Amino acid sequence: MTELIIATGNAGKLREIRAILPEYKVLSQKEAGVNIEVEETGTTFAENALLKARAIFEATGKPTVADDSGLVVDALDGAPGIYSARYAGEDATDEERNQKLLEELSDVPDEQRTARFVCVIAYVDEQGREYTFEGKCEGIIAHAPEGPNGFGYDPLFFSPDHGVTFGVLAPEIKNQVSHRSAALKLFRKFLDK
Repeated sequence: MTELIIATGNAGKLREIRAILPEYKVLSQKEAGVNIEVEETGTTFAENALLKARAIFEATGKPTVADDSGLVVDALDGAPGIYSARYAGEDATDEERNQKLLEELSDVPDEQRTARFVCVIAYVDEQGREYTFEGKCEGIIAHAPEGPNGFGYDPLFFSPDHGVTFGVLAPEIKNQVSHRSAALKLFRKFLDK
């Protein structure tokens, strides 16, 4: 079974990646003995994903996967974007980030609340070669959080295709349609070649 090191400490991301790539032995960077925090100094999702993948690959010498993902809201000119995790401050909770987003969109009508989740998966193979894979998922920002599932902005991200927020959507359904799923499917297709 191929072993992949995942450059994350985010339990939600790790759970999703394991569910989407069940045929691989997926280890978090902590499980691989690496306890470093990579500073995300890139200006795009791809740059930040590659920064994380390179750093963990250098520490382990093993094939490494990293993702950078976030919410892109059209009415906010793409914000929170690459700053999605830090949108309400460094140590803000998911609830605080969601509240800030709702405040920013308080006067925005429904037809202008379009958004997408974007995920870029970066992969550094055992030879140090680098690859990226991008997935997107279109939606609308709801007026209030709904649902106990998922993490991050999921309770506010309404999927027109499913008629509910990602916070309501069953995890096994979300794992088939999410931005991370789309990027990981491209990655898996690449690995299968």
